[in-house]
Amino acid sequence: MEDPTPPSGDELLDTVDEHDRVVGQARRGEVYARRLRHRCACVLVRNTAGEFFVHRRTAGKLVFPSLYDMFVGGVVGAGESYDAAALREAEEELGVTGLPAPTPLFTFLYETPEHAWWSSVYEARCAEPVNPQTSEVAWHAFLTQGELDQRLTEWDWVPDGMAAYRRLLAWREREADGFGTTPG
Repeated sequence: MEDPTPPSGDELLDTVDEHDRVVGQARRGEVYARRLRHRCACVLVRNTAGEFFVHRRTAGKLVFPSLYDMFVGGVVGAGESYDAAALREAEEELGVTGLPAPTPLFTFLYETPEHAWWSSVYEARCAEPVNPQTSEVAWHAFLTQGELDQRLTEWDWVPDGMAAYRRLLAWREREADGFGTTPG
């Protein structure tokens, strides 16, 4: 049976402006080639012991191949909500079904000379054993906070994931202080 999912470069995405308003649509390959601003969902996943799901992306990924990431996620399809994309991507990459809906935390604009997208950051707990998608994940493990902190200086991480993680730490610090503002 043929896989109904289009190749990742052919996936239709909404393009958005600097305020995250939809301004058009384009195929993923064109979005990346022309650096069109689009949407992504990223989910920080922990198991029931509180350990973080960390993985190395496969070498065939269109963006940031073979780098480590502490988030699962991906692009938001045309007409898809951030929430739907977060759940879909988390279940796909973890290889689980029935994952509770990830909790939305904040959204930020990630822009570099090469890339531009709005990232909606989520967190989720996964009680199920994971069976990561081999087309997405080359290696994975659950790491404690201490192990993750150590690896942050040792491994090559996806830059958008590092930006999201730094914002998440700042957001949590503000939440603990009672400020509760959205990181920018």
